[in-house]
Amino acid sequence: MEELRAAYRFSNLQDFLDVYYAGASVLLERRDFRDLTLAYLERAHADNVRHAEIFFDPQTHTARGVPFGAVVEGICEALDEARARFGLTSRLILCFLRHLDEAAAFDTLDAAMPYRDRIAGVGLDSAERGNPPRKFARVFRRAREAGFVPVAHAGEEGPAAYVREALDVLRVTRIDHGNSALDDPELVAELAARQVPLTVCPLSNLRLCVVDDLASHPLRRMLERGLLVTVNSDDPAYFGGYVNDNYVAVAEALGLSAAELVRLARNSFEASWLDVADRGKPLKELAGL
Repeated sequence: MEELRAAYRFSNLQDFLDVYYAGASVLLERRDFRDLTLAYLERAHADNVRHAEIFFDPQTHTARGVPFGAVVEGICEALDEARARFGLTSRLILCFLRHLDEAAAFDTLDAAMPYRDRIAGVGLDSAERGNPPRKFARVFRRAREAGFVPVAHAGEEGPAAYVREALDVLRVTRIDHGNSALDDPELVAELAARQVPLTVCPLSNLRLCVVDDLASHPLRRMLERGLLVTVNSDDPAYFGGYVNDNYVAVAEALGLSAAELVRLARNSFEASWLDVADRGKPLKELAGL
């Protein structure tokens, strides 16, 4: 048991990825992906989540011989069930694994084309260090031309230059994490002026040693600089907290006021891919708090 606990004491992103990829090996059939996704959505609903934009990494599974269709169809079955049962809306984002080459990403994009009506966007995740966004410039261009909305993990462990590349080379509409952007004042000013969303994951940052403690987390500084920052969960089963846990933890550590928490919640809807009309009800509820 202690050996198992030790495996979950991550010192960096790669430590987590080693455990994550090993755990993913049990997912083999469509029903596995349906069951896993539905379990997450049930937990999210318990946290009063109204809308979820979910990343998935098909290459993690197709490399083991799992059909692309089994992955996406299983996930979508759960998304449809959660909408019917809870009214929980969702969007699905296919992520390319950045430690693999661009040719593998092109193959994955080709496999995604028959599911264009179910996959809203493309992203970029996995090991950030040594894998700059520009490595995937051509595949992101093709994805944009096919109508996928581009996003990318950048600036979690990588430098501010990776955030800049994600904006200028991949032409993303949203930055996942983005912590190191604060190292570049000009970049911060541009992110604020353009209101590019940043999807910050406090408990993940803590468990991956991106920050030493939550009291030093950059979230408050991001708010003070006018950034469209949001609070999110990131692999919550591994990092010890779903979305409400992240809100509570960062509120306590940074002394956030009720007004600041409402602002963060509002930001999450403003940053989402929901139609403007569909944002109306939750934003009206937040305005009453």
